[in-house]
Amino acid sequence: MTTNYGTIIMEFENKSGLITLIILIMASAVTLISQSIVTTSLPYYMDDFAISSATAQWTYSVFLLVLGVMIPPTAYITKRFKIKTILITSLILFVIGSLLCFLSTNFEMLIVGRILEAMGTGILMPIGQILIFRIMPEEKWGFFMGLMGFLVGIVPAMGPTIGGIIIDLFNWRVIFEFLAIITVVILVLSILFANFELETQNYPLDFPSLILSIIFCVGLMIGFSNIAEFGFSFIHVILPIIIGILTLIIFVKRQNKIENPLVNLIVLKNKYFVYGTVFAALLYFMMCGINVMVPLFVQNVAYFSPTESGLILFPAALIMIVFNFISPIMADKIGIKPVLIASSIMNIIGFACMMTYNMNSTFEYLLATQLIRGIGCGLGLSPAITWAMSVVAGDVEDATAVNNTTRQVVGAIGSSVTVVIMQILANGKITHNQFSVNSFSMTSLMMIIITVVLLIITILFIKNKNEIVEE
Repeated sequence: MTTNYGTIIMEFENKSGLITLIILIMASAVTLISQSIVTTSLPYYMDDFAISSATAQWTYSVFLLVLGVMIPPTAYITKRFKIKTILITSLILFVIGSLLCFLSTNFEMLIVGRILEAMGTGILMPIGQILIFRIMPEEKWGFFMGLMGFLVGIVPAMGPTIGGIIIDLFNWRVIFEFLAIITVVILVLSILFANFELETQNYPLDFPSLILSIIFCVGLMIGFSNIAEFGFSFIHVILPIIIGILTLIIFVKRQNKIENPLVNLIVLKNKYFVYGTVFAALLYFMMCGINVMVPLFVQNVAYFSPTESGLILFPAALIMIVFNFISPIMADKIGIKPVLIASSIMNIIGFACMMTYNMNSTFEYLLATQLIRGIGCGLGLSPAITWAMSVVAGDVEDATAVNNTTRQVVGAIGSSVTVVIMQILANGKITHNQFSVNSFSMTSLMMIIITVVLLIITILFIKNKNEIVEE
């Protein structure tokens, strides 16, 4: 089937949709860069605020956590408020958060700033996805989801590299000054040109559900993150996890009973949506873990500079973006299963190479092996999300909320658990010694095991769209 993208663009122009979508993509790209740009700053947070690596990684994982918390209300927010209102509010929150980070005099103030940045970021990406799913015909979803992932991914992929360069030239505070200035420019563009709107309705907000969603996200995150500091303390670790799980159960039961749920969980009755969501979430778990563990290893164990650390990750992120763009198209051509199998195999090879890292690993070897991993991640994430959404095409807002929330919460846990495991296996401190090398190797082995689970899920449960229809 020939795709007439020129016609689609003309339709966008007639409705101001293309301009609004472009601004949303720009806003998402710039705000999402703050997620990854801090990873090369972690050793500097440790020195400036006298904190451990497990504490420093909260600047990264708390961002992911808040993204997860912000996504459940996505369906409500998009039904209730105009896109322009949401966009402007999100950007203002992000600017305030960036300024707080820039001016922070203690670690707590830095974390508050990161929370505000994440609150501003959390709603933007889902709105862009919803616009695509609502405006585009289903056969174009793969292309435009890949395109959005490609465009939004370019800037975040540069995050560690940009962060490292800024730190080497100035200091880590200038990172947040840089983000605030660019966001103000996009805010002005939004006020002037973002005029396309979806239909809104007086949809009620269920506050108990919102509170429950916050509690289960925060409980799980705090519990897993505290393992490094407190072991398996009942108060600091086990209790928060139990509270998170119990609250999640109550949340699910409430959504199934009330007339206007915060998130309509009927999409979970579709087993294929569940398989695709689980695949994407576990893959994101590994990606978020790698974004923290690799910079820590490269700088603290292999003794490379922040700029070199960013440069090692940048080509892998760039190749991941390229495959994130072309892999949905590949899935349309040859089927989803071969693409996800290839993704798993490439990830297994990449993580196996990471198990061979040592204190004397060369820059070239680290870069080349991260490229392999980048291909594996790029092949899997976007096709899995697009496939999961395609099997529940009639419930886009709620499916987007469920898929994105699951992915972000699991990703936040991934970044925490990864550092926790590395720190425990390294006898409490990740530094230039063999204990830290061994801990990185064992953590990479954990990633291989998770990838094998993804491979099994793909082989046993993932089916091409035409096979599902025939059922």
